[in-house]
Amino acid sequence: MNNFQEKLKKYAKLAVEIGVNLQKGQPVVISCPVEAAEFGRYLAEAAYQAGASEVIMRWADDKLSRMKIQYASLETLKMVPEWLKLLEDTYVDQDACYIAVSAADPNALKGLDVEKVTANKNTLDKIVEKRRAALMNSENTWTIVSVPTLAWAEKVFAPETGEKAMDLLWEAIFNVTRMNTQDPVAAWKEHIANLSKKADELNQKNFKYLHYKSANGTNLRIELPKGHIWLAAAEKSRKGTEFVANMPTEEVFTLPKRDGVDGVVYSSKPLVYLSNVIDQFWLRFEKGTVVEYDAREGKEFLKALLEADSGSARLGEVALVPFDSPISNSKILFFNTLYDENASCHLALGKAYPTTVEGGDGASAEKLMELGANVSKEHSDFMVGTADLEIMGETYEGQMIPVFRNGNWA
Repeated sequence: MNNFQEKLKKYAKLAVEIGVNLQKGQPVVISCPVEAAEFGRYLAEAAYQAGASEVIMRWADDKLSRMKIQYASLETLKMVPEWLKLLEDTYVDQDACYIAVSAADPNALKGLDVEKVTANKNTLDKIVEKRRAALMNSENTWTIVSVPTLAWAEKVFAPETGEKAMDLLWEAIFNVTRMNTQDPVAAWKEHIANLSKKADELNQKNFKYLHYKSANGTNLRIELPKGHIWLAAAEKSRKGTEFVANMPTEEVFTLPKRDGVDGVVYSSKPLVYLSNVIDQFWLRFEKGTVVEYDAREGKEFLKALLEADSGSARLGEVALVPFDSPISNSKILFFNTLYDENASCHLALGKAYPTTVEGGDGASAEKLMELGANVSKEHSDFMVGTADLEIMGETYEGQMIPVFRNGNWA
């Protein structure tokens, strides 16, 4: 076995042991692109070696997905196979942990009919509805990691192609996931501790508002609900198992008050939604809701996101990431939210994590809204951090405290 395969095995082990923190006897559900089959098998092997009772592999294929949306009827795309929903629900109930390999072609569905693309997504959302709710409530442990696929690598490193583009993306991924350190597990533990310390500091401040300003036109006031909780890299499941949902991660995050967002915010990086790129867009909020918007590219998909349901035009997450961070410093635009959101302060349209507000864990949708949390079937992160971003925190006493200055922690 060569050095690269050894590193792949260590990467898989990191996802199993630090990412989902697999406990003996748990089933593991892995979602993986067919192009990354070798890594998928290493994940399965690492899971079995850590004591998994069973590994369930969900292979993904961008080309087949495109074919289905292109050729199947709208009626077919709207059909929800009950047997598949039952299968998904069963593994949630069995306390499965979930590993997703995020490596889609950012333009996989470009040019297809927006109505059909949206219908297909809505069907998939219904199939995994219980799983999504469980993961957002941290009932089951989960993690997202990435490996290169050719279409993705060539998008990121154009005009490079083929093996050269793949090698460049592998190197970038290994750098930002701390795989190039002498002891990746130890490096991750230290990183988790540092982020947790920052979350603790913000919880002690107990801000009422955050004020965002940058030269690109962003001028946004975000109210934070009473009892909001800042979280960081490591979370705990209801059974008390610590896990890291995103690998890499550089963020400290909480929720905004669903009706407490006012002003304008400009995106700082493209957003990939429904395998289409939305770029150079802005949103104007009044009392928490987007009332006006525009985009240079992909406006029809931004419209689809904002109109997905009654909560998708409101914010559900506020995340702070220093501009001077490993992913940002790589100067690479990944066209993959897992990476790009960890290079930049970001916000999310849609559902709030129930665990980010006191009393939210396991609460009904009605109760969450009472607590100030947004409810939606969507949760789409978009990047707003810039080198000159200023964020001021306002306390309940009216004191203004710098949180970010020139894009970094003040």
